[in-house]
Amino acid sequence: MSKAKCIMVQGTMSGAGKSLLCAALCRIFAQDGYRVAPFKSQNMALNSFVTRDGAEMGRAQVVQAQAAGTEPDVRMNPILLKPSSDVGSQVIVNGRARGQMSAADYFRMKRSLIPDILEAYNSLAAENDIIVIEGAGSPAEINLKADDIVNMGLAKLVDAPVLLAGDIDRGGVFAQLYGTVELLEADERARIRGLIINKFRGDVEILRPGLAMLEEKTHLPVVGVVPYLRVEIEDEDSLSDRLEAKSAVKPLDIAILRLPHVSNFTDFIPLEQHPLLGVRYVQRTRQLGAPDLVILPGTKNTMDDLRWLRESGLEAAVLRLSAAGTPVLGVCGGYQMLGERLCDPAGEESGTPCTLRGLGLLPTTTVFGTEKHLTQTAARAAADPFAGAALTGYEIHAGRTEVRGSAFCTLADGTPEGCVQGNVFGTYLHGLFDTGELTEKLTAFLCRQKGIDPAGADLIPMEQYRQQQFDLLADGVRAALDLPAVYAAMGLAGPKGDNA
Repeated sequence: MSKAKCIMVQGTMSGAGKSLLCAALCRIFAQDGYRVAPFKSQNMALNSFVTRDGAEMGRAQVVQAQAAGTEPDVRMNPILLKPSSDVGSQVIVNGRARGQMSAADYFRMKRSLIPDILEAYNSLAAENDIIVIEGAGSPAEINLKADDIVNMGLAKLVDAPVLLAGDIDRGGVFAQLYGTVELLEADERARIRGLIINKFRGDVEILRPGLAMLEEKTHLPVVGVVPYLRVEIEDEDSLSDRLEAKSAVKPLDIAILRLPHVSNFTDFIPLEQHPLLGVRYVQRTRQLGAPDLVILPGTKNTMDDLRWLRESGLEAAVLRLSAAGTPVLGVCGGYQMLGERLCDPAGEESGTPCTLRGLGLLPTTTVFGTEKHLTQTAARAAADPFAGAALTGYEIHAGRTEVRGSAFCTLADGTPEGCVQGNVFGTYLHGLFDTGELTEKLTAFLCRQKGIDPAGADLIPMEQYRQQQFDLLADGVRAALDLPAVYAAMGLAGPKGDNA
């Protein structure tokens, strides 16, 4: 049985741009005729996805799979950690939750997951030509190296050549790269086939003396200076610049509450692409103002975030806006909060058994249990003003919600889903804006409310837009990287036809 070649991208730190570089390589290799799959042994993220067979995985590898033109598969991300507090996470292995663990408990057991990692990797490698592997954080975390399963530890397990990337936009990139290399063991340094300067702005000629000195000191080639690419591609949750957006600059103002444990904010990226929709994230009452729509997004810890919403004064502000006629939309955890009561009898959601009053804007009651509901689905909006919009997406939730009112949409099997009361809407459906139909109906609704003419502001379908952005990313990275060197590191001559 043939086995795929591989290349691994590691970074000097979190935020070095590993995820987008891997997405670019996935796209480039696919364009060059190869069957490509992404892989990250362990991902820590609150943005997750449900595969066609009902397994949960990190969205970074979903995006990379989309760039490669292949179906997202949980084998691409066998371990997903979803932080639920500063010191603990829900541990998901092969798409299924194994419960909450403290950082210390997970650290002690994570090496026992190596067989799961290798089984997933080897299975993908038997079906593809190239595996693009993403590391996590830095390989030079000397306190963590002994039990590493995601950086050099993984590279040794699968015999991967490594590209090491540093972010010049943050400053100190030469120290980042040199220091990282120096902190590695000799056998680890030997795995590095090249250094990448990422997110560069300016004239590369000014950089060349520094590149020459870096190569001299590390004895490693610089295989690319990748420019700061302005592409709209989903990014890792904890490092996303879009969460810092504070003010709308378009005719319609959408305020999304930035909950402490906000998850799957990627649901709202399609809204950002619309020429009339300004999307911003708010954390304080003084930032909220008078938006045209308020959105309560998903959260990894609904109960704690509901308490925060109450204590911060944002609950009262949202209730005032709703009473004045401002539409409110809740998705997943946000939908649960909009109801009358939330019950966590076993403390599954927040660690302590409790019952909380919701915002009371929807006639619903949610009870949290031990089993997650994980499914992909198609639906059609049932509620005015969105009736008829075709929706696709997925559900990830442990709560079960009793609805005493009208449904937001109807699932493909005829089951009603979500709830509507007046100008308040709630749904469990992640990805609800991806088809573009709900986006257009929402925009038309908000335009009517504000007296704006939406004519001439049509939205490019999200999938078309996403593919355009992947091509722009690939073009930028292809032009900046020494691709013959990257192919040589994998033992390949170049595009697939060159290896005949």
